Amino acid sequence: MSSITQLRCYMDWTHGAYVLTDDKNRLDFDAVCRLLADTYWAADRARNIMELAVRNSVCLSLFAAGQQVGFCRAVTDHATFTWICDVIIHPACRGQGLGKWMVKCLIDHPGLQTRSQVLATKDAHGLYERFGFERKEYLRRMPGAKVLSG
Repeated sequence: MSSITQLRCYMDWTHGAYVLTDDKNRLDFDAVCRLLADTYWAADRARNIMELAVRNSVCLSLFAAGQQVGFCRAVTDHATFTWICDVIIHPACRGQGLGKWMVKCLIDHPGLQTRSQVLATKDAHGLYERFGFERKEYLRRMPGAKVLSG
């Protein structure tokens, strides 16, 4: 296999007074943990697990007046598969279309133009369906699951 060198240029987007960036150096990890602590999907995640997840994901951070007010991330191999997750906007900033804008920027991100993009949600189907996502059945295996031989 040949050696691959990756040059990294960070991207920023603006929407009125809001700035969205994929520069993890600007991410306010404490603010992200506070936002996710109030969700049904990540409330029980340990901080060290989130650190590892952020380190291994493409992350977008949303800022207003220098404060982190939104976050989303994508787990990807940059070629065939992207899993979109942890999309969250601070409650005080909701209702302004920021979630739609953030998801659009994430799915259009050059590093995420993979063969498939998937996600899971219990309550935001309408948000994602507007971007072409379809409801599908999928299989899931949790650690410790019994494996049948044969």
